[in-house]
Amino acid sequence: MTGAPRTGRRSEGGGVQSVRRAIAVLKALATADEGLTLTEVCQGVGLPASTTHRLLTTLQDERFARVDPATGLWSVGVEAFSVGNGFLRARDLVAMARPEMRQLMYDSGETVNLAVEDDGQATYLAQVECREMMRAFAKPGARVPLHCSGVGKALLAATDGATVRRLLAERPPVRATAHTLADEGRLLADLEATRARGYAIDDQEHAIGLRCVAAAIRDEHGAPMAAVSLSGPAARITDARVPALGALVGRAARALTLRLGGVIPDAPA
Repeated sequence: MTGAPRTGRRSEGGGVQSVRRAIAVLKALATADEGLTLTEVCQGVGLPASTTHRLLTTLQDERFARVDPATGLWSVGVEAFSVGNGFLRARDLVAMARPEMRQLMYDSGETVNLAVEDDGQATYLAQVECREMMRAFAKPGARVPLHCSGVGKALLAATDGATVRRLLAERPPVRATAHTLADEGRLLADLEATRARGYAIDDQEHAIGLRCVAAAIRDEHGAPMAAVSLSGPAARITDARVPALGALVGRAARALTLRLGGVIPDAPA
């Protein structure tokens, strides 16, 4: 196709360049405890005053930067903290969960996963692989549907009904395998059973030959903040093993809830 610009190259003079410049301004502001004058920001990023001021005011409009009217000094805004704090929560969750995940792998002999809900899907944050030749693999950052994954169903079961209905309306259940609960009524009944037994089961609903058991990790309000799961081939995670594995993953989820300062609903006083 003649004249078609290369992806990314075209934007160096437009959108991508503006983003890079804005990031450079934020980085400059982050290095100064007392704030920076417009001139100091210009010197730090190597841009003209007019361009720098335009970037700063745009960042200010989005609350990523702020200016002290009395001194004229620019500093990082509260929205930058909020965005950065999202990363800190994920980092702390993984760091604090990993020892429990490792122990769960030793106790069960199966691969352990940690996931959170994001944009109506479950996103894997970390995995501790088991030592078996046949084992499940989920790359950190991989996303799976909520309705047909162990971690997803654990998160849904721990979520209030109104939010569950909204999530399912936004991403209606679709069939991934012959075992998928694509009918909303059957899925809601399964979530109720999950609440009763304390752990979710993915019985080859996302991938044929793969089974998972999972439980939710809760925050200080008792809401789901993440889910931990055991996954492996259906030939090894048999019907007979599921209750014992469910008990293990449920115990790990409760331990992580308490370690992270969360609340277990209806826990004995």
